[in-house]
Amino acid sequence: MESRLDILIDLLHRCPDAALATHSLALPGYPFATALPFATDVQHRPVLLISTLAEHTQNLAADPRASLLVRVAMAEGEVARATVVGNVAPIEAEPLLVERYLRYQPDAERLLPFGDFRFFRLEPVRIRIIGGFGQAGWLDGDRLGVLPQGFPPVTPRLTLAAERGLLDAVVAPAAVTLLGVDCFGFDLRVAGERQRIVFEKGPLAAGDVAAALRGAVDRIPVQGFSGRSME
Repeated sequence: MESRLDILIDLLHRCPDAALATHSLALPGYPFATALPFATDVQHRPVLLISTLAEHTQNLAADPRASLLVRVAMAEGEVARATVVGNVAPIEAEPLLVERYLRYQPDAERLLPFGDFRFFRLEPVRIRIIGGFGQAGWLDGDRLGVLPQGFPPVTPRLTLAAERGLLDAVVAPAAVTLLGVDCFGFDLRVAGERQRIVFEKGPLAAGDVAAALRGAVDRIPVQGFSGRSME
């Protein structure tokens, strides 16, 4: 059975959009939910590109507390989902983070020239995870980006520069677009669909990711590809 952390990271990387709930200014005391695209940073924290004129952004300026819901349909009608509860604040996104965001959300490039769009990040406090029937529980927000207990004392995540170097060094099939890589796995787009591949022996030390990535990419079955893990 997958751990709650594994389920959470899988959901955050597979979902191209989410529901963001903020505290309404127009209707005090009521939550205001909206759908919007997002990507993750190297610690798997949700990153948003939103207009300062938007209703939810004005709500966040008054009260940064919010929650983000992601969901993926499973077999037999079940739905895996996670609600990330935390604080949303504007960030100065470095160029490599902007590049990462646009790999996941290429349509957002047209928004960057508009002066009212800014990057925000959700800093998790607690996360409610439901991975299917009988799989429900809470995780503390600081578990994101932290390797499981007992893992050797190595760097728990790749830097943006290391990720960029790995993506540049790997040649993917023509039909495949590599989006991002981390110590747990990597993300790609095939025929317009986002997929998540989990390293069989992951999470890996940062120095072991390159070999695992090259091997997994070489084995991607482009035709009929629909899986989320690689043997």
